[in-house]
Amino acid sequence: MPDIEVWSAPGRVNLIGEHTDYNEGFVLPFAIDRRTTAELVVRDDRTIRVTSTFADRAVEIALDDLGPDRLDGWSAYPLGVAWALGHWADTSGVPGVEIHIDSTVPVGAGLSSSAAIESAVAVALNDTWRLGLDRPTLARVGQLAENKAVGAPTGIMDQSASLLGRADHAVFLDCRSLESQLVELGFATAGLELLVIDTGVSHAHATGGYAARRASCELGARLLGVAALRDIGVDDLDRARDVLDDETFRRVRHIVTENQRVLDTVRVLRDEGPTAIGGLLDASHASMRDDFEISVPELDLAVETAQAAGALGARMTGGGFGGAAIALVPSGSLTEVRAAVERAFAERGFAAPTQFTVAASEGARRGL
Repeated sequence: MPDIEVWSAPGRVNLIGEHTDYNEGFVLPFAIDRRTTAELVVRDDRTIRVTSTFADRAVEIALDDLGPDRLDGWSAYPLGVAWALGHWADTSGVPGVEIHIDSTVPVGAGLSSSAAIESAVAVALNDTWRLGLDRPTLARVGQLAENKAVGAPTGIMDQSASLLGRADHAVFLDCRSLESQLVELGFATAGLELLVIDTGVSHAHATGGYAARRASCELGARLLGVAALRDIGVDDLDRARDVLDDETFRRVRHIVTENQRVLDTVRVLRDEGPTAIGGLLDASHASMRDDFEISVPELDLAVETAQAAGALGARMTGGGFGGAAIALVPSGSLTEVRAAVERAFAERGFAAPTQFTVAASEGARRGL
């Protein structure tokens, strides 16, 4: 029987920097200790077959037939990666494989379960097929798979976090140059926990509001005469208000101020430590709620309740329209914050949220 080898990749929490990635801006995510595994067996033909613990049927296709128009459903994520690798490396002579996928990353929670699949499969195939691609290139592979095979117009943040993460560090990523720096978080040393509050309200990036927000950003950049909103600073917002309609202006203002908040968060983490970033998290959520309009009542309730119960700061995380909020909480207040959120959801008649803490973890790797 052929040998089974295992690779894994984490989901991610975006500490701050939402919807800035596809605007060529700045983001500050970190890989989390929830992972997706890809078990791989090499075949003796040119067929790729994928199975998972969260789908009933196997999907198989000849490697030579791979293409975005041939893929759909959950299998578009791993098969899209196999297709996208061919844009950066010669895959014409590689053998077929069988890949089995399992995951502890919650789906639809804004924790990048999709990027975890893409990254686990990307490192597995890169190693097995001996393609020699580096991690930043594999992030671009995952992004291409998600954009073209899945049809979700996401940026490169999620794959970068999953591939480049390190324990107790966030990945400060410039989404224009793709240069990255590791920034120490120091949550445990400071007596802090990062609480994830999964509202259970599911989202789907391939549909609806996410694409509309991206289109608004592209319109704003075009009307302001810049290549991307990365090129607009806070001091330019008065001019932007005169040029843009109200909705487009508010979308632009979120991106511009969010980019600045990322830079400020990196500076504060380095100069003052994690206990001083709470106000930046709070301001980020307000901007996403009011200017970008991607929050939902459950996320607002989670954030407001955590803030009132003792969190240093809280915000929704991920693409929005559902998913999870994060709260930076002193360890001694964690039980109280969790209980307060549970009560608040019950009082409003919302389904009980799933709450858990996460720690910054290692990125994609061979093994579990």
